[in-house]
Amino acid sequence: MPELLTSDQNSVRFLTLNRPEKRNALNDALISALKNELRRADAETELRAIVIRGAGKDFCSGADLSALQKISESSYEENLEDARSLGELFKLIRGLRMPVIAAVRGKALAGGCGLALACDLVVTDSTAVFGFPEVKIGFVPAMVAAIVRRNMSERDAFATLTLGYEMGAVELSGIGLVHGIFNDESFDEDVLGFVGQYEKLSASAVQMTKRLLYNIDGLTFDEAIELGAKINAEARMTDDCKAGIAKFLNK
Repeated sequence: MPELLTSDQNSVRFLTLNRPEKRNALNDALISALKNELRRADAETELRAIVIRGAGKDFCSGADLSALQKISESSYEENLEDARSLGELFKLIRGLRMPVIAAVRGKALAGGCGLALACDLVVTDSTAVFGFPEVKIGFVPAMVAAIVRRNMSERDAFATLTLGYEMGAVELSGIGLVHGIFNDESFDEDVLGFVGQYEKLSASAVQMTKRLLYNIDGLTFDEAIELGAKINAEARMTDDCKAGIAKFLNK
């Protein structure tokens, strides 16, 4: 069986981590498959959104035992290359033109939690549990620190990364990290309904907004305003904007 399944519903591409017997733990093959499929989806202009989910009861439990064994036996240079491979996945998600949504059921831990939070939006059912237990075994959740820090206050990020505790969907919803908690029984249908909102919106506007939002990181206020002005002018030249203005004026 392939470790990553792909399927389409309308204009949404579903990528399903398919190692349920391993709680969808990440290994080199799965990370590589994810990157390949994300790049392929990004080139398909008819797609409006991507959903990453897990087969079985869990989203992703982090690195699998073989990956941990490899880490313990590798040199610094080999571990650096391995860590950069996971970092490439996180950067790829952020750089994709379309929204990427994590649909989380069950556990999303360590690198699995990082994968979920690397997505643009996160939706869950009531069973979802998130956490970074790496510190319990002397490991640093370093690859996800940039993501966590951009999504939480400094103190919340410190607690999340260093205390090793697990957090439920309601708790993360309270700080804006989860944007929908759906019924367990109708989860798949609810996810499709949520993501389907992007079919009703301007694809170019959503894509440009994503690019603007993430490119603001590291800019001064004046620089961010100037970048916003350029994106605003660029948006005005799109077919979607021209058609939208014409429709509004002809009401």
